[in-house]
Amino acid sequence: MNIYRKYVPKYWLPFVTAVICVAGEAGCDLLGPAFMSHIINDGIEKQALQAVYRWGLYMLAATSCGALFAVARNIISSTVSQHFGSDLRYDLFNKILHFSTQSSDRIESGSLITRMTNDISQIVNFINGMMRIFFKAPLTCIGSMVLASMLNFKLSLIIYAVIAIVALLLFVSMRLSYPRYGLLQKAMDSMTTRVEEYLMGVRLVKAFGTYASETDKFESDNMQLYKKNVSAQIVITFFSPLLTLAAGFGTVLILRAGSRMFSAGSINPGEISAFVVYMAQILSSLLMITNVFNNFVRTKASDGRIKEVLMMQDDFPPAGGTAEPVRKPLAVSFSGVTFSYPGGSGRPALQNVSFSVEAGRSLAVIGPTGSGKSTLAWLLIRLYDPDSGTIRLGGQDIHTADAEGIRRNISLVPQKAQLFSGTVRDNITWGNRGATEDEILRALHVSGANFILNTTKGLETDLGSGGVNLSGGQKQRLSIARALIKNAPVLVLDDATSALDAITESEVRRAILSENKDTTVIFITQRCSTAMAADAILVLEDGITMGYGTHSGLLKTCSVYRDIYDSQLGGLTDGIN
Repeated sequence: MNIYRKYVPKYWLPFVTAVICVAGEAGCDLLGPAFMSHIINDGIEKQALQAVYRWGLYMLAATSCGALFAVARNIISSTVSQHFGSDLRYDLFNKILHFSTQSSDRIESGSLITRMTNDISQIVNFINGMMRIFFKAPLTCIGSMVLASMLNFKLSLIIYAVIAIVALLLFVSMRLSYPRYGLLQKAMDSMTTRVEEYLMGVRLVKAFGTYASETDKFESDNMQLYKKNVSAQIVITFFSPLLTLAAGFGTVLILRAGSRMFSAGSINPGEISAFVVYMAQILSSLLMITNVFNNFVRTKASDGRIKEVLMMQDDFPPAGGTAEPVRKPLAVSFSGVTFSYPGGSGRPALQNVSFSVEAGRSLAVIGPTGSGKSTLAWLLIRLYDPDSGTIRLGGQDIHTADAEGIRRNISLVPQKAQLFSGTVRDNITWGNRGATEDEILRALHVSGANFILNTTKGLETDLGSGGVNLSGGQKQRLSIARALIKNAPVLVLDDATSALDAITESEVRRAILSENKDTTVIFITQRCSTAMAADAILVLEDGITMGYGTHSGLLKTCSVYRDIYDSQLGGLTDGIN
């Protein structure tokens, strides 16, 4: 199915109007040589000044009409192409927002940026050029051939020969250019990704002093882009002079053959002059067609990359569940859940995991790094579906529910606190734009983010991209406040207090549990102090359930939990118990 078909109803009328203007402009241009032939034959050769004036006025009128048509098609083509680019960028961005997680993992962010900027600009420029040039060049070329044949068919055979040679050169040029432009866009992806990674990790680069290494990496990508660009452009630079040479050689042949025919009395000077102008118009048209085809080759590569994004798998479609959050606690349960990441090693991240959290109660998930703790959160908000087993929210199998509705009922605080450019208010009300001032202040108090109220602008403080003007702990507390303001029945904190000191973390944890008694809370943590505060604890290792129960019970029955506890609070077990 043609993915651009949806744009046809919106743009067909201005597109047709632009084509009509182009046809009118081409027609006016074709009349010029014919009028000039009459000026020479009927006026200059016969010394009839009135004929010169008459045919000169006709030529001036045709040129003026052509100029009006040109202005109209330029305005229409520029407007239509820019509107199309705007619509395509919107659709592409909207598609990316609805990517499934597998789709997000498949295409790098740097490549997506290049596709939304460079590739769309390439298509916009092609559409603009197509409406302005593509239709005019063939019309002018064909019209010149027809009118030249009407003047003198024998002499026009030279034009046909030149066009055949040019067509062959164009075909070879396209065959050589297309694969090179595909490699060029990939090289541009690589360089964009490199720059993006540096900008995101600039502080780490400064901390480690790896300027030379980053410069070398960028230089390598930059040189690859340079080489691919040269490889693609060299085809054009080689064939363009050949096209000009073929057309120029045709003009010489026309003058040579025309002079002999004039000596034989079978052609007059006006017709020879008209032939020379028609040959010049054909040359100009062929060069324009060459540029169009060169742009087409590059646009075809960009078009394929954009189609790849638009045809990617969407997130899980609606399946009949509610789209609005409920206002009561919801139970969470996993039953025999096994999951392996798509495209991964094939080793399950979770194996036959089962547990349940009653509505309004709390659960802590603890285990070594890589034990599958965060995977639980991704499965719960249905970024992935398990390979086997069932996940239920409020008693409903989330596989049969609307993915968006599931996510509306869960507030997630991820491991890495992600803030956006804008004000503090914009960031913390991200999931609930209708939050009242009291709700905002309560969330700031519970999350320990009151510090923001002591700043000069308070909630209107501007944050840099990613919250670069805040510390790690400050970003985490604002991230928690954002989740609390959403007021969802389930709250998942994925190691969300790792950047906080023990005292602050304890205060935030106690405030969350005491102020959110109607919320089902899941702590994903590596701290035993956090796990001990939960109603139940799930212990994972290598994706396998090693223990499930209370703190005191796990100390007696689960060696993995006991080792974690001893490593963090060693020697205090007997004192606490």
